[in-house]
Amino acid sequence: MRLKHLIASVLALALIGGMVSLWLAPTGIARVPDITVTTLQGDELQLTDLQGQPLLVTFWASTCASCIREMPHLAALYNELSPQGLEIIGIAMAYDPPNRVMELSRAKQIPYPLVLDIDSKAANKFGDVSVTPSTFLIAPDGQVVLQQTGTLDMDKIRALVLNMLNRTT
Repeated sequence: MRLKHLIASVLALALIGGMVSLWLAPTGIARVPDITVTTLQGDELQLTDLQGQPLLVTFWASTCASCIREMPHLAALYNELSPQGLEIIGIAMAYDPPNRVMELSRAKQIPYPLVLDIDSKAANKFGDVSVTPSTFLIAPDGQVVLQQTGTLDMDKIRALVLNMLNRTT
């Protein structure tokens, strides 16, 4: 009888955990949203203007340990593939203090553009992103080909990007 209760409890917890993660996950988008974001350096980027090249957009927070661990891998991917056309944009969540984002950018020497999403417009346009890291890989034609909440499989991302780059050259 105890085993039956234990199994039922584990299944109930798994079901509740799955429902919570679905509730918190972004709702999803099919195409890159038509928004303009401003980088820490003050440059404006119109995301739809970046069509024609692969675009990786990652939502992160300075309090997200997974995000911080992922940054060197994203930086390496950017350094390797940006000369061929890959663009990466890191979008800091609205609750992240700007001074902390700037400090982390300098400390980690992030080579790709970082954006402050102070008013949550970007998070909203990307399907109400509320969990970090949340990442979107956008094909050169503007279609979202991968949307993932949680740590990325960098080998998979690299292979997808290389495939896109090979098709555009």
